[in-house]
Amino acid sequence: MSIIASISRGHNSSTTLMVDGEIIFYLEEERITRRKHDGCPFMGLLKVFDYVDHIDHLVVCHTHRNGPKADWTGEDIYEAFVKKIAAKSFEFETHFIDEIHHQMHATCAFINSGFQSSAILVADGAGSFLNSDLTKNETIYEFESIFKGSYDSSNHLNLKQIYKHLGTAFPIGFRTMDSLDGKTDCEIILTEYPGITKCYESATRYCGFSTIDAGKTMGLSPYGKPNKDLPPFFIDGWANRDVFVPDYPNGSEINIPRYDIFKDDIKHLQEIGRIDKDGTLLDKKYYSQTQKDVAYKIQKDSEQEMIKLVRKALDKTGEKNLCISGGYGLNCVANYQYWKEFPDINIYCEPISHDGGTSIGGALHILNKLKELKSDEVTERKSIYYGPQYDPQTYTQYFEEDFLEVTDTSYDDVAKLIRSGEIVTIFQGRSEGGPRALGNRSILFDPTIKDGKDIVNGVKRREFFRPFACSMKKEKVHEWFDLQGREGSPHMMYAVECLPGVEEKIPSVIHVDGTCRIQTLGEDDNVHYYKLIDAFEKLSGIPILFNTSFNLGGDPLVETIEDAINTLLVSKIEYMYLPELQKLVKVPNDAE
Repeated sequence: MSIIASISRGHNSSTTLMVDGEIIFYLEEERITRRKHDGCPFMGLLKVFDYVDHIDHLVVCHTHRNGPKADWTGEDIYEAFVKKIAAKSFEFETHFIDEIHHQMHATCAFINSGFQSSAILVADGAGSFLNSDLTKNETIYEFESIFKGSYDSSNHLNLKQIYKHLGTAFPIGFRTMDSLDGKTDCEIILTEYPGITKCYESATRYCGFSTIDAGKTMGLSPYGKPNKDLPPFFIDGWANRDVFVPDYPNGSEINIPRYDIFKDDIKHLQEIGRIDKDGTLLDKKYYSQTQKDVAYKIQKDSEQEMIKLVRKALDKTGEKNLCISGGYGLNCVANYQYWKEFPDINIYCEPISHDGGTSIGGALHILNKLKELKSDEVTERKSIYYGPQYDPQTYTQYFEEDFLEVTDTSYDDVAKLIRSGEIVTIFQGRSEGGPRALGNRSILFDPTIKDGKDIVNGVKRREFFRPFACSMKKEKVHEWFDLQGREGSPHMMYAVECLPGVEEKIPSVIHVDGTCRIQTLGEDDNVHYYKLIDAFEKLSGIPILFNTSFNLGGDPLVETIEDAINTLLVSKIEYMYLPELQKLVKVPNDAE
C-alpha cells in the first residue's frame, strides 16, 4: 500500500496524510498558521514528515491549476517544496487534479458514508474552472453535479457522473449538451445562470458578510419574513439572471440598481452609517429588515431548489441511498428538510463537505486509481477526529507558568463548574475535521441559562443572531428533538426541531425558529466528553451541554495547547478542562 500526501488549495486549504488507506491526519492550514481561510497548505506538508520519512504520491487538488513554477527549475512549487522539506532525495509521483473538483467531493462523501451504492449530489460555489469553444474561451464553472457511486466486483470504487450544471458569465443562454469533451457520458446543462450556491453567496454579500460566510446568512434567516416586494430569486428551476449578476469566480452580485427595494435599503443603511459606500458592513449589531428578508428568502428558496435536485438524483440513479457534499452540504437547515421530504431515503451529509474535504477525496481517488482502495477497508468512519495526535504529558510544561492555576479535577467537578454558570473550554485528543466542534476543541456552557446565547456570543465576539449547538447522549435524543425517524446526528449536520416544551428547558441552544444543530454521541464515540455530559445530567437532569467551537469570532478553531491558552488569555473565558489528565486550568484575566 502507498503513502499519500494530498493537499487542497484555496479557501479551507488542507493536508491529508494517508498510509495504507488510513487517514493518519487531516488538517486545515488555518489551524496551524492562525490565518483564517489560509489558502496555501505548506505548514500541513511540513507536518507530513513528522509521521513519515517519504511519500509515494503527492496529490494537489483545487478548482484550477494556478502554478506558480519554482524559479528556473520549471517545477511546480508544491513539488519543489516537498523535495526540500523531506531533507533527503526520494522519488514520488505528483498528481494534479484540476478539473474534477466535484468528483473529489463525491469521492470523499461516498467512501465515508459506508454505503455500498448511492446517489451523490454535489452543490458548490464554483467547482473546477473549465474552458470551452462554446464560450469563446470564457471560463466555465461547476455548480451542481450528480454521481452514482458503487463498488465493482473487485471492490474498487466506480463513480459515474450522471448530471452536471455548468455556468459562465458569457451570455450563452441555456444549452443542453451530451458532452463537454467528447468523453463524458452524462447530461450537461451549460447556462449563464449562477448556481444555487452562487445565489446564496450573493445574498450573503448583500447581508454584509464575506462570500464564504454563508453560515451567518443561515443564522440570520429566521429573523426575516416573506416579503412580496422582493423579486423572485429562481424561475423555472434556474437563478433569476435579472437579480443575480455573475461575478465569477468570487460569486455573483445582487443587481441592486435594477430594484427599488434594494436601492432604498442600501440608501437607508448608508444614511444611518451601517455600511460604507462600497457596501462594507460597519455595524454588526444592526441589520435592516430587507437584509433579514433576503436571508430568509434565499434560505427557503435554495432549499426548494436543492430538493428538486435531490429528487432528480434519486430518479436518475434509482437509489435509496443519498450522499450530499460541496459547500451547500454544510447548510444544516436544508439538510433537515431532506429528512422531512424524503423519509424513506438513507441520507448522509458529509461533515467535511467544504473544499478542505477534497484533499481526502483526492487521496482516496489516487488510492482507487492504484487499485489499492477496498470498500471493506475504508468505508467505516468511526469518527472525524482527524487532527494530529498530541501527547497530553507535553501539556504539563505549561503548568509552571505564573499566570496559570492548575488543579486536579473530575467529571463531577467540571459539571458543577458549568452548572454554576461558568464558561468552560475542553481540549483533548485529535482535533475535529471540518468546521463543527465535537467535544475535542469546544466551549461548553449550561444550556438552561435563559440569556446564554447573548452571554457566549458576547464573549466570543460574534453577531447577536448567531445560534449555538448542543451535544447530548444519543440514547436520550428522541425525548428532546424530532429526528424524523432517524437514529442520530453524530456530526452536527442537521438543525433539527425541538419537541414541545424543550425550548423552555434549554433556551440557550434553541434558535428563534425552534431548531438546534445537535451532536448525538455514545460513550464509545468520545468517552471523556460523554462522561462529562453524564455528570451534568446527574446534576441537572439535562443530558445536554451547550457546545460551540473553541475560538473567538473570526479566528480558526484552536489546534494546539498553545492556541488554547492564548485564546483564554485574550478572552473573558477563564477555564479549560483537560480530561486526559483530569486537570482544570484557570487563566484569570481581565480581557475586554
